[in-house]
Amino acid sequence: MYQQHIPAQVTAALQEDLNGLSADLDITAQLIPSEQLATGKVITRQDAVVCGVEWVNETFSQIAKNTTVEWQVKDGDNVVANQTLFTFSGPAREILTAERTALNFLQMLSATATSTQHYVNEIAAMQSTTKILDTRKTIPSLRLAQKYAVTCGGGQNHRIGLFDAYLIKENHIFAAGSIDAAVTTAKQLNPSAKVEVEVESLDELQLAMDAGADIVMLDNFTVEMTAQARKLSNGKVKLEASGNMDGEKFKAYAQLNIDYISIGGLTKHVDAIDLSMRFD
Repeated sequence: MYQQHIPAQVTAALQEDLNGLSADLDITAQLIPSEQLATGKVITRQDAVVCGVEWVNETFSQIAKNTTVEWQVKDGDNVVANQTLFTFSGPAREILTAERTALNFLQMLSATATSTQHYVNEIAAMQSTTKILDTRKTIPSLRLAQKYAVTCGGGQNHRIGLFDAYLIKENHIFAAGSIDAAVTTAKQLNPSAKVEVEVESLDELQLAMDAGADIVMLDNFTVEMTAQARKLSNGKVKLEASGNMDGEKFKAYAQLNIDYISIGGLTKHVDAIDLSMRFD
């Protein structure tokens, strides 16, 4: 699904940078003779999980068509500081025009993949069965790209958007009248769609289970409440822990072997990977 959106995402990024779609609009690159050629490489300055190969390729394809890009890694690969990610050769002007847009995608998506793998590795070290989920807290217009990055890091996608699964929250419940009414109507309208209900107490968890919810999100439950919820549900419904999951708090919930932990920070807290383009 993400692949069909790459050309439009790249086009929008290039237009933002160039105020158009021509390398000739780069006034700084015009300082370089048009016939000058260049070769070089892009390296990472830190350990990371690579993600964004197709976005880089598309950037060069749109704005630096005569450039050859040769990758030494692929999406999902673990790389170490100073490792070469790809080499390039072609017109120096066009390469410099493409540089920032290409690296912006690569550094941002690799950051999401790297952060995701951090949590996945911690779960593996604990021998927990918990799965890591992303959320809808994504950079506008880049949701599918970021959700793809999460999978490169070993995580799983929650719903893609408002169209493919239900997540019934407090205000939905209030407007619908009750948890039971909301879940019943959801199953009538879209029988094949997963129905998830966000709850704030064990009583609401029971109501969601009785209503036939497929998944229940435990919103800001304490570790003790989550353990009680797991016992109460007894495997009858999938449980998702949510609410500022990081650090030691994350580990405490993962040790419970809850089905899912959702982490908005995977996509909203992007600490870009440090990359560098170097001409030979």
